[in-house]
Amino acid sequence: MSLPKTLADDVARNLVMVAQLLDEDPEAAYEYSRIALRLASRVAAVREAAGFASYATARYGEALAEFRATKRMTGSVDLWPVMADCERGMGRPERALAMAGAPEVQKLDKAGQVEMRLVAAGARQDMGQPEAAVVTLQGPELAANAMNPWTARLRYAYADALLAVDRKAEAREWFAKAAEADQSGSTDASDRLAELDGVEFVDALVEDPAESHDLAESVVPADAESEDDADDDEDDEDDVEITEAEVDITDEADPASFLDSPFKEPGTGTSKA
Repeated sequence: MSLPKTLADDVARNLVMVAQLLDEDPEAAYEYSRIALRLASRVAAVREAAGFASYATARYGEALAEFRATKRMTGSVDLWPVMADCERGMGRPERALAMAGAPEVQKLDKAGQVEMRLVAAGARQDMGQPEAAVVTLQGPELAANAMNPWTARLRYAYADALLAVDRKAEAREWFAKAAEADQSGSTDASDRLAELDGVEFVDALVEDPAESHDLAESVVPADAESEDDADDDEDDEDDVEITEAEVDITDEADPASFLDSPFKEPGTGTSKA
């Protein structure tokens, strides 16, 4: 669907803001998505952006409605995994499992199928079936040595599922593998691994108040004088010339700039598992 140029520009600016704010300020992204939706509700990209903004703010009912609208407009099944995850978010894991067995899954690419598996495993956990969650995540993608964008998350989910059934040694192994694959820091696999190993991190910048007090009492300021030194200095007082230097401090603010770039999809099938 084509829009008049002025309207198209307004919509594009709002979509850009949705993309930029989705991770750091999802509520603000949601507000921009509502503006875009009011301006052009018949544009598939607008409905999809509104769906992701709703999903990021846990408005799963709204997100599911927008994703369904996008699917009707485009005929694509790419959003199928995240639609199933919305069902989980609404407290309907059984519907998510039903979607995991639907014909649409066979039309997904490899990344989409992995996302669907993550959602299905999460649904099993929601239903109190942790052993089934472990089995759901097993497959050739998990055992492959190749690194893909979803490798770290799949390994992490598997490690978490193993931990849920008290298979700690195996869980540790897979958290280590997840940390190895996680170059972008998309998971906290390293922290989970350290937790299993009993490693406790201490912030070196945080001082113990008691230690700080003792240190303050034991250190003599560099400019402190004894009474004898003070008496000696009085005799030389007239020979000392004191000068003051004025320091000019200026602040230069870097003004924020608006990035007018095409909207990019935030990604599909982000599982809560």
